[in-house]
Amino acid sequence: MNPLDITRAAIGNTFRSKTRTALTVTAIFIGAFTLTLTSAIGTGISTYIDNQIASFAAADALSIMKASDSTPGAQSGPAPYDPESAVVGGRFEGDGSEFASGILTAADVETIAGVDGVLEVHPILHVNPLYIEHDSTGKYELTINANIQMITPDLAAGSPMPEAGNQVLLTSAYLESLGFSDAESAVGQPVSIGIADQSGEIHELGATVSGVQNETLFESGVGLNQTFSDALREAQAIGSPTDTEVGFFVATARFDPGIGEEALSALKADLAELGYNALTPADQIGIFQVVIGGIIGVLNAFAVVALIAAGFGIINTLLMSVQERTREIGLMKAMGMGGGQIYTLFSVEAVFIGFLGSVIGALGAMGVGAVANVILAETVIADLEGLEVLIFAPVPMLAVVLLVMGIAFLAGTIPARRAARQNPITALRYE
Repeated sequence: MNPLDITRAAIGNTFRSKTRTALTVTAIFIGAFTLTLTSAIGTGISTYIDNQIASFAAADALSIMKASDSTPGAQSGPAPYDPESAVVGGRFEGDGSEFASGILTAADVETIAGVDGVLEVHPILHVNPLYIEHDSTGKYELTINANIQMITPDLAAGSPMPEAGNQVLLTSAYLESLGFSDAESAVGQPVSIGIADQSGEIHELGATVSGVQNETLFESGVGLNQTFSDALREAQAIGSPTDTEVGFFVATARFDPGIGEEALSALKADLAELGYNALTPADQIGIFQVVIGGIIGVLNAFAVVALIAAGFGIINTLLMSVQERTREIGLMKAMGMGGGQIYTLFSVEAVFIGFLGSVIGALGAMGVGAVANVILAETVIADLEGLEVLIFAPVPMLAVVLLVMGIAFLAGTIPARRAARQNPITALRYE
C-alpha cells in the first residue's frame, strides 16, 4: 500500500466504531479548546501591553526612586527599633537627614541631574486632592496619575498639558460625572480641585482642562502639569513646620531616546551605583507581563494535562481496535503487508483522531472567543480602548493543532507496535 492508500484506509477505520471515536475526540476537544482559549488570552493581553508601550510610553523617560537600604542576606521580618532614627516632630533625627530611606531630597535631585546622560529631572510631588468639580455639577473624588510625565497621552480630544498655567488632563471616565457631553466639550473648560492643608482647612484651586485622554493601562487618573502640581503641594503644605524640607517619592528623568540599549543600561548602572533605582515604562510593564505570562502558563499546563488524559483514551480506542481486527491484521500480513506499513496505518489513525479533536476544539474556541470579546468590550473592559482580550493568531493556533497531533501520535505508538508485531498465522486463527 502506498502512503495515500494507507491514509485513506486509516480514515475509514477511524469511523468503524463511531461512538468510541466520538468519545475520544470529545476528550481531545476539551483539552484543545482550553489550550486554544488560554493561548488566545495570552496573545491578546501581550499584544495590548506591547501596543501600549509602543504608542503611549515615553521613550525618553526613567522613573527614579531611592534604592532600598536592605542588603542580600539580611534577616527577614521587621528591623529592630533604632532610637537614633526616630521621627521627632515630623523630622527624621539621628544622622542629620530629614528623610527616611526611600525619600528623594532636593540634593538627590541635583545628584541625579548631574549624572552623564540625564538631560533633565522632574521630581514628582505627593499630593492628595479631595475632589474635582465643574460648574457646580457636584464634587467627585479623583485619582491623580503620578506617571503622567512617563507617557505620551492617548488623547480623545485637546492637547497635552502646557507647562504654563494650571492645567489638567482628564480621563474619559470623568466626562459624564462633570457634566460634559463628550471629550471635545470639556477642552478649555474650568474645573476646581479641593485639597486640605495640615490643619484640615480645604483650599480650592482652579485649573483649565487642556485635553481628555482615553483610559489605558498607563492613564488611570487625572494628569496635572508641573505648575498646578506645585500649587496644590503648596496648599497642602500650609501649616507644616517652616523648617520641613520637601521630599519626593519618585522623580522622572529625561534622556536622549536615541542613545541605544547599551548606553541606557550604562545610565541605569550609573544611577544604581549612586543608590537609585531607574526603570523605563517598558521595565515597569514588563513585571506585569511576567506575572501574566506565569498565569497563562499555569492555565496552559492544565490544558496539556487534559490532553495527556485524552491520550490514554486514544490508547484505549486503538488497543480495542487492534483486538477487534486481529484476523484482519493477519490477513494483511499474509498478503504481503509489512510490519512498518501496519504500524503506519494505526499511527495515522491516532494522528487523525488528534487532528479531528484539535481542529474542532480550536474552531469552538474561536466561536466562544468572538462572543466573549463582544460582551467584554461592552461591559468589563469598555473603558480600555483597543483591548481585545482574545486574539486567535494563526501561528499559536497551528502550534496547538500540531501539539495535539503529536500527543496523539505518541499515544498511538503502543497499539501500533502491538499491531505491527502480530504473528500472521496466530492472528488468522484468532476467534
